[in-house]
Parts: sequence; C-alpha cells; structure tokens
Amino acid sequence: MDYDLIVIGGGAAGFFGAITCAEHSKKRVVIIEKTSQLLQKVQISGGGRCNVTHDCQDPRALSKNYPRGEKSLLGPFHRFNAADTIDWFTARGVDLKTEADGRMFPTTDNSLTIVDTLIESAEKARVEIRTSQGVTSILKEDDNHYIITTDDGETISTSNILIATGGTRLAAGAKLASSLGHSLAPAVPSLFTFKIKDSRINDLSGLSVAHAEVKIPGTKLASDGPVLITHWGMSGPGILKISSWGARQLSDCGYKFQICINWVPKIDPAEVIAIQRNEAGKRQVTTYSPFPDIPKRLWHSFLKAANIGEKTLWSQLTKDLTDKLIYQLTESKFHVDGKSLNKDEFVTCGGVLLKEINLKNMESKLNKGIYFAGEIMDIDGVTGGFNFQNAWTSGYHAGMDVASD
Repeated sequence: MDYDLIVIGGGAAGFFGAITCAEHSKKRVVIIEKTSQLLQKVQISGGGRCNVTHDCQDPRALSKNYPRGEKSLLGPFHRFNAADTIDWFTARGVDLKTEADGRMFPTTDNSLTIVDTLIESAEKARVEIRTSQGVTSILKEDDNHYIITTDDGETISTSNILIATGGTRLAAGAKLASSLGHSLAPAVPSLFTFKIKDSRINDLSGLSVAHAEVKIPGTKLASDGPVLITHWGMSGPGILKISSWGARQLSDCGYKFQICINWVPKIDPAEVIAIQRNEAGKRQVTTYSPFPDIPKRLWHSFLKAANIGEKTLWSQLTKDLTDKLIYQLTESKFHVDGKSLNKDEFVTCGGVLLKEINLKNMESKLNKGIYFAGEIMDIDGVTGGFNFQNAWTSGYHAGMDVASD
C-alpha cells in the first residue's frame, strides 16, 4: 500500500505534522506508533495537565529558551510560534489558560483534552493511525521513493517520511536517521533533578521557595525560579532550567558538582536583619522570620546551620552569627551527587545535527522527502512548555511542506 506521507512516531510532533499535511491536502497520511499508547508524553506532562506551550509570543524571546536550537528556531518561530499554537487549539474548541509563570494549560487541567483533540483532528482529516507497530528499516529506492519495513514484516511504499520518534536516547529513531546517512549529537538527559544529601534539607520534602537563584561555581551556569525540596534532593524550575543549560557539561562531570543558592535574591538580608534588631529585638529569631517567602521549617534549618540557638533574641545576634545567617540565605552550597532516575527524564539533549536539516521545512539536506520533527533533532528547551512548542512548530512546517508538494 502506498502513502504520500508516513509519520513514524505517534507523539506530539508526529501528530501535528500528520494533521497539518492531511488538512491542507488530499494526500494519504499514516501515523505508525510502535507502542499501544498514542501521545504518551502529552498525557503525562505537567502532572497530567499538559503544559501545551508558553505565553511567550515574540519569536526572538521564545527562541532564547532553547539551550540547543536557539538560533536555528528563530526562522521557524517567525512562521509558527506560540500565538499560532494558541489559535490552533482555540479553533478546535480548546480553551487555554496562562499561569503566573507563563505556562499555558487547558482550562480543564486535564491532558486528555489535548490528547483527544489531536486524535479527533487526525481522524477528521482522515489520517490513518496504526499502533503496536514499529519501523525497523527505511530503504531508499531512488531520489524520492522509500520502502519502510515494519517489525511484523510488512513493507510500505512512500515518497515522504516524517521521523518524529522522540529523544534519541531511545535507539529506534537514532538507528533510522543513521541508516539514512545522518550524524547525531550524542544523547544525554536534559531537565533532570538533583540528588542531594544534606542535613539542612533532611525531612523537608515538599517545601519550596517561590524564587531563588541557582549557580554552579566555576562555570557560567546560572538560573532562577522556584526551587522544590524533594525526598531525594532538589527540583523545581530553578533546578530544571540549569540542568537543561548544563546538560552536556554536567554529564561530562558524572553529575557530581556543587550548587550555590541565593534563597532571597530580591532582598538585602543584611538590611532586613538590621531592621529586625531594632524593631523586634525582644522576639526570638526562631519564632519570627522577616523573610515570608522562606518556609518556617527551612528557616529553622538555616538558623541551626548558622549555630543560632533556639532562644536567641534578634537583639542578641552578633556580627558573626549575622554573617553566618546571611551566608545560609544567599550563598548556601550543596553537593550534588547524581541526577533523577532515567524513567523521570522526559527530555533528551542530542539528536540529528541541525546543519543536516533545512529548518525552513524540516527536510533532510541529505535525502529528499525525509523530514524530522520534535526531539529527534538536536533541539531541546527549558521547562515551561517550550519542548512542546518545538514539536508543534517543527511538525507544522514538515506537514505543510509535504502538503504543498
């Protein structure tokens, strides 16, 4: 059976490419997904709410959220960006909401809203969907004709293939791309949490600070945002962003390094403490904190680390004790000894080299009719809906190019 477009991978990028092509042409399109579950990452993202995109609608500002792909995405984002994604889902009856940090979710707070919309749109556009069928090989017969073989021995002919198999730490997509002559940047995890054992955060799992600054001494790596204490260490956007920007560097050092955190970046703690000595001098430091964004138990942990006794009054804080407390608040250092488990890593750094892809239409520069979309390319974004936006944008451009051919 012949198809005009075979999409390998039933994730966000694959579905968007298939829908776009089918809606803008009469071409025969099929999605082939090796597992039994479609759009799995869409379903589990954002704690089951699906962080569809980010309310950053300026292409240049949007592109700055991609440690790998910033310059390459500038052109594609000028032609399809977050505003276009919002319009696409809105036109299909999906209302989106924007949270304080710019992340956008369906108003239902249910990722199935997005999953169902994509599947219904594909079916309405007459996209054929196959599940539990993997692609084992792609054979190039001539300059514009390919034969794919599935794991059940079926052969299918086509003139266009969109490879959207996700991050290349999973070997399937990498193997197919390599068989077509493409080079790949090595796959390493991105967006991972830090394993930290430190008495200051023992038994504080679940506590978070809304805005902190995180740095890795000896490097240029720095980020800011919420930091969450977990039972294994630290997470939250402030941690995830720095893990993304430092994905290769942190992999090279075996995920053993030091971080420095300023828990009160918008406050001068020395000035605040000086005021407290005068205005709340007779109150105990443990029972009264002038830093409302620091959870009470974390505040007590910092006091203990600064050797400040439980019954110490604000007026009794010596310069030495004050300096130790300021250090804990603004320069506390933690040793990282590992990252989150592999199953928790949803984004991969690495993939098909961008110099081998025409970013105007996502077509391979080596093989006419071969396209790439999503994480299979050496593109990854920080947390906040940016990786899905790459999927929508690259899928759209690939689908439109096949449709217009």
